Amino acid sequence: MRVLVVYCHPVEESFTAAVRDAAIRGLARAGHEVDLIDLYASGFEAVMSRQERLAYHTPGENTRAIADHLARVKAAEALVFVAPTWWYGPPAMLKGWLDRVLVPFETFGIPQPFRPLERRLTNIRVLAAVSTLGSPWYWWLWVGQPGRRILLEGLGGIIHPRARKLWLALHSMDSASAARRAGFLARVEAKFAALRP
Repeated sequence: MRVLVVYCHPVEESFTAAVRDAAIRGLARAGHEVDLIDLYASGFEAVMSRQERLAYHTPGENTRAIADHLARVKAAEALVFVAPTWWYGPPAMLKGWLDRVLVPFETFGIPQPFRPLERRLTNIRVLAAVSTLGSPWYWWLWVGQPGRRILLEGLGGIIHPRARKLWLALHSMDSASAARRAGFLARVEAKFAALRP
């Protein structure tokens, strides 16, 4: 498959960077073609401008500032996010990427009353997200899983209806031992090495 990996972390030597590398190693072992977008390294502008917002519902105009990113999403058969969870959701940089790149008419149809959201990214047959969280595994009992829901369920409504979904998370990251971190990296690599459409 052609796999677009969207990576988001401001620190080059972070554990999240090691997670990204493990995912890419696994994808390469499986023979997938990887296209990496490193949001911080590329200097992606997360803030939607006034002009972009005004053009948001105008086909053609709403793609002008993000055409390259949108083309890479449309060329992919799998979409993989690698980012930490901060304040129960994705970092602002990643949220800004979602806001700016996944525009109407290109990635989804404008919702109509009593009609399901129109899927325009049916080329995406695998959707995956890998994250680290400072909170323990049971945090979702009272907070829910907003980050997971944004990335898998929110995007799940605009990709192929039978797309496979994968969520991998290392909880209690701040207190995780070296052995536990190494085990998580091995699990990430193995899962992506086994990834199929």
